[in-house]
Amino acid sequence: MALGLFARLNYITPMTTTPKSAHRLSVAPMMEWTDRHCRYFLRLISPRAYLYTEMVTADAVVHGDRRRLLGFDGSEHPVALQLGGSDPARLAEAARIGEGFGYDEVNLNIGCPSDRVQSGRFGACLMAEPSLVAECVSAMKRAVSVPVTVKCRIGIDDQDTEESLDRFIDTVADAGCESFFVHARKAWLQGLSPKENRDIPPLDYDRVYRLKARRPELEIVINGGIATVANARSHLDHVDGVMLGRAAYHDPYVLAEAEQTLFDDAGEPPTRVEVLERFLPYAEDQLSHGVRLQQLTRHLLGLFHGQPKARAYRRLIAERAHLDGAGVEVLEDAISMMRDADRTAAVAAE
Repeated sequence: MALGLFARLNYITPMTTTPKSAHRLSVAPMMEWTDRHCRYFLRLISPRAYLYTEMVTADAVVHGDRRRLLGFDGSEHPVALQLGGSDPARLAEAARIGEGFGYDEVNLNIGCPSDRVQSGRFGACLMAEPSLVAECVSAMKRAVSVPVTVKCRIGIDDQDTEESLDRFIDTVADAGCESFFVHARKAWLQGLSPKENRDIPPLDYDRVYRLKARRPELEIVINGGIATVANARSHLDHVDGVMLGRAAYHDPYVLAEAEQTLFDDAGEPPTRVEVLERFLPYAEDQLSHGVRLQQLTRHLLGLFHGQPKARAYRRLIAERAHLDGAGVEVLEDAISMMRDADRTAAVAAE
């Protein structure tokens, strides 16, 4: 299995156990966002954050182009494969394939509320079928040696979140799942679009805290609406870890600040310009394999969020990266511009 130049140079043996601290900081799986190029970029900013693939259906893994769906760069470790599905045997086969590709963990999606996902009988609708989820987890655990984890909601539709969430967690934990990523908002499967469900109904962090207090032996990671490092730090007084979603995509350098705050032994983070410079060799390698520059740079737009010249940086990339034949000179020009902006800001501060 060829994972590319950087995988051959940087491959790390996957972990066979998940220590309690492994998910202190993680980045949520996000459809059409957390692809392999995004994850490589985020790893340059954050050495510690646990990264997750976009959700891939078990059927796609078993029958599809596995190299395209599952290939990743070795520097992404620790990285988990998120699967969607509800057939225990098919999920077990997909998990086994994922482990063969080198993933450190397999995560089962029980949180996505989209109509397409519901029609396939997976995602958040399975919150109503804890016994089936338990069968899926049990089958996956028998198939692989890496950890099998679950990402879920606090409930769906008119479920009572106290009773239903406790029943769901207890049933799935009895099947051997020790780590749960809990999005602290109900999934509303009828009457709301997935976009509307990002804000409605309100988040209920206290419900996740109560779950951790009731099941202290389980690893409970909280997700949903965590926008700042201060928010993240406050959650760690109650749960084992925090999972950032859109905040980490739109303002990815927040992960550097998070590392400094959440890990006592964090090293000095690279500057934003240094991150861009370190991305260049990867971009060159990917372009040589036929990847278009825009597929890479779309994930970089938020790197200078809130910084001087951020708008000019985004405009430079947006106007040039999509053009036929666009190459690393676009990134080199962006680096030059932002390096000058840093120098100007430093002089002004003196």
